[in-house]
Amino acid sequence: MFLAQRWGIASERMRAVLLRIRGKVQRVGYRRFVQETAQELELAGYVKNEKDGSVTVFIQGDEEKIAAFIQAIKSPPPPPLVKSVEEKTINPKPKIKHFQIRYDKLADELQDGFGAMQSIFTTYWNEFRDFRGEFRDYRGEFRDFRQEFRDFRQQFRDYREEFRVFRGEFNDFRQEFHDFRLEFREFRKDFDEFVKRMDAFVDRVTKVLEVLTEQSKRSMDILELVARDSKETREMLVESMRLLREVASRVV
Repeated sequence: MFLAQRWGIASERMRAVLLRIRGKVQRVGYRRFVQETAQELELAGYVKNEKDGSVTVFIQGDEEKIAAFIQAIKSPPPPPLVKSVEEKTINPKPKIKHFQIRYDKLADELQDGFGAMQSIFTTYWNEFRDFRGEFRDYRGEFRDFRQEFRDFRQQFRDYREEFRVFRGEFNDFRQEFHDFRLEFREFRKDFDEFVKRMDAFVDRVTKVLEVLTEQSKRSMDILELVARDSKETREMLVESMRLLREVASRVV
């Protein structure tokens, strides 16, 4: 009833449970994990080691929080390993207001502490072995990459040498292009002069053709006049001959 009033929860939801946890739960820091979980959920009780290697937990408080607590302590972070959890409902103990670790004798606690450190160290050591194996693999890969890098470096040297050759050829091509450009400039000047001369020549030829056309037209007119005069002259000659014949016939 005291806990219900202190935590502001209904008395019918209050529950007290006694747990017996077995597995790798001593000398691995498991009690500290249990205490931190209970304090986070604002539950009261205690946890202690047993002579047979198991751990006893008394927990009381809100029923839903106790369910969450039991679920959490079943899966602690390594190195602890929970194999089984025995659960027994008992009456609450109103005098217990906080959650605490009930320690054993100093020698046992020192041994437990050293055991926890040893267990954690062993876990880390095993992980280190795995990392060392991975490191060896990475070192082998690094050697391969280093060899590939050497090959690439040699190829790069070859490409650099080829680039130097290409650069020399490019310089030659650039010089040739410069020479062609100069020649083209000279050719363009000559071509422009030629175009000017051709324009002048065309103008002259055009004028000559115009004159010839005009002269041709005049010549045609003269020829027509000559032809017309020739016709008249022939007619006059024919008439003169006729008159002469008539005169001659009369004389005879």
